[in-house]
Amino acid sequence: MRKPSLDDLKIFIVAANQHSLTAAAAKLKMTIATVSRRISALEATLGVELLHRSTKGLTLTPHGESYYRECEELVLALDQRILDLDQTLHSLSGPLKIMAPVNLGSGPLDAFWRHFIDRYPEIALTIELDNNVVDIRDHQADIALRSGPQKDSTLIQKYLGYIEPILVASATMKHPIPSKVEELQACPSVAAKMFSEWQLFHQEGSQHACHKSHFHISNDMNIVLNLTLSGAGISLMPASMVANSLQAGELIRVLPEWRGRHREIFLVWPYRRSLSARAKLFRSELIEFLSYQSWFHSAD
Repeated sequence: MRKPSLDDLKIFIVAANQHSLTAAAAKLKMTIATVSRRISALEATLGVELLHRSTKGLTLTPHGESYYRECEELVLALDQRILDLDQTLHSLSGPLKIMAPVNLGSGPLDAFWRHFIDRYPEIALTIELDNNVVDIRDHQADIALRSGPQKDSTLIQKYLGYIEPILVASATMKHPIPSKVEELQACPSVAAKMFSEWQLFHQEGSQHACHKSHFHISNDMNIVLNLTLSGAGISLMPASMVANSLQAGELIRVLPEWRGRHREIFLVWPYRRSLSARAKLFRSELIEFLSYQSWFHSAD
């Protein structure tokens, strides 16, 4: 036997409360014929008559009275929750939780966060930064920035573009700046753990694997940046992290025709979860912001 639909139950409850097909149709924004047909379909599904129709209006039958008592509170409560969820999804006022890698969310996106809260003050941001790939659902985040494609097939992944790791050094570094890629081997270097293997790519297509022992290593790229600024050695870092220091003249490009492997950037969110209006707005604003950054190569 076909199970009653939530919509049919709601129509029955509203009709019983209004005591009139006309009033129920007006409240539900349906035609009288549709309301009557849907109630008849519900009665056929249940195999009982629920409402007496007369010129004086609608009254509950004994079966209808029993069914009404069982369903009314549950149906209206569920309907309200659906309405609340719909309003939450479509409102530009309310919470928005975002996850991002530390070295992208803090520093390169500082100007973006300022712009976003200034333009949309009614959106309450929760920003979680973590270089470990944690489950977006466990952390109840709406949307996340990720470096590299994700293996989780239950996530929708939108490719935004890529960031190039580049070789940089302080202009005050005492060791001579190399003019050939082979000279990197003899240069002091500072490396982040995730960029400790220097696979370099020339702009004309050739490659060079630089197997070297780095003098300083850290799992935090901000420390690598600070050590590089102090003149401790050459480092291979995402262009996003060194753009300001290059512009200020604190760092210089080393072997500018060479770069590291592209760091692809994605936005991800759960496949089975609708994006709220706030998350969609964040997505479009971030894509626009990134399109203007010299250190980002947009997918478009």
